[in-house]
Amino acid sequence: MSTSERVLLANIERPESHALSTYEGAGGYRTWRRVLAEQSPQEIQDLVKASGLRGRGGAGFPTGLKWSFLATDRPGPIYFCLNADESEPGTFNNRILMELDPHQVLEGLFLSCFATRASIAYIYLRYEYPLAYVRLQAALDACYAAGYLGRHILGSEYSLEVYLHRGAGAYICGEETGLIESLEGKRAWPRIKPPFPAVEGAFRRPTVVNNVETVACVRHICERGSEWFRSQGVPPDPSNPRDPGSFGPKLYCLSGHVARPGCYEAPLGLRVDELIDELGGGVWQGRRAKAAIPGGISMGLLRSDEFSCRLDFADPLKYGCLGLGTAAVVVLDETVSMVDFLHNSCQFFAHESCGQCTPCREGTAWSLRLLERICAGRGRLKDLELLLEIGDTMGILPGTTICGLADGAAWPIKNAIRKFRGEFEDYLRRTNPEGYRAEQPVWALLSESEA
Repeated sequence: MSTSERVLLANIERPESHALSTYEGAGGYRTWRRVLAEQSPQEIQDLVKASGLRGRGGAGFPTGLKWSFLATDRPGPIYFCLNADESEPGTFNNRILMELDPHQVLEGLFLSCFATRASIAYIYLRYEYPLAYVRLQAALDACYAAGYLGRHILGSEYSLEVYLHRGAGAYICGEETGLIESLEGKRAWPRIKPPFPAVEGAFRRPTVVNNVETVACVRHICERGSEWFRSQGVPPDPSNPRDPGSFGPKLYCLSGHVARPGCYEAPLGLRVDELIDELGGGVWQGRRAKAAIPGGISMGLLRSDEFSCRLDFADPLKYGCLGLGTAAVVVLDETVSMVDFLHNSCQFFAHESCGQCTPCREGTAWSLRLLERICAGRGRLKDLELLLEIGDTMGILPGTTICGLADGAAWPIKNAIRKFRGEFEDYLRRTNPEGYRAEQPVWALLSESEA
């Protein structure tokens, strides 16, 4: 693994790293001053587009392209929503940035707002992050006092107000239109698109929604240039015209059964085995790895023989995963039961589905009931086919739901069963030796009195 300069995590080990004086001492807000004095919003937007920055929140959509969709011909304000609702299991990189280097996040937010001509920004923060709330609010107050925020910032024509809003802790609020609905004080049901938020978002005005790590990258692109950013990562695959490349530094979360769990910075394209063995110190207690979640639980699973997978926006797809996601790698050692893993996964998504779309509401609920039946010793081989049928028929990709939560719920089901089919079948034979071949009736569909 090639070594690289730490950029996003460069300040977190400094004493009082969250303080304005510490950040300014390391060159903080120097770029913000220069951009306000010397550059235009369109120049910053073009710079970010040229850098190839893709959103770090999960979908990986090109950030500059997303900004270019804004409807600028409508009267009234443009809003910017910073998605700090970090709710993907295994993900904690945004929390580290907000707690230990909040001014880096804010400078990136200010530059992003300037580039998109947004006059009001909302930071939608997960309620379970109390320290991040305190640190961000103190950082905002310091910025207002220093003149980095407010009307006619630093004597320029640009004005910006930023508000910190705490969400109630629902997974669905990580979806951008669900976030917007919650921000407006409504139930966080994702909106049907179009219209997209760039045309009609918060309060029915043009809106950009970006992730915390994404805007932190914007700060460094504006300081160091697009060529510096493109010098790291993985170039486009010439055989795939839909791959725009995976550029820049990335924060990788590593947890589970490893010797040194933590948040590590490296260029996009780091291999899973490099992350586990070289940065994470290998699998703990001298055990062997069985599987790993490559980018948050919704991305699916990699077997241990698939750890050569690169953590970029394209390579996980070649291994049957949904994508890179948040690059939150969770390692499972040889002692983990894949049946228990899948039961926990289904339990999570059944609880977090907003219930708006029938395939997701019913699919996540029935997946959980089937896994509960399997764990209770009443499972059948037929149930594996039923679970795969549910997984293959719900989500945006098969075109049955409004948002991608159902896809995230489906991928662990499909990967776990297809990649560890033998383990599931062996579990069924051991726990239900007399009934594992049964086809009818389906116990999960009967009432308790009929069962």
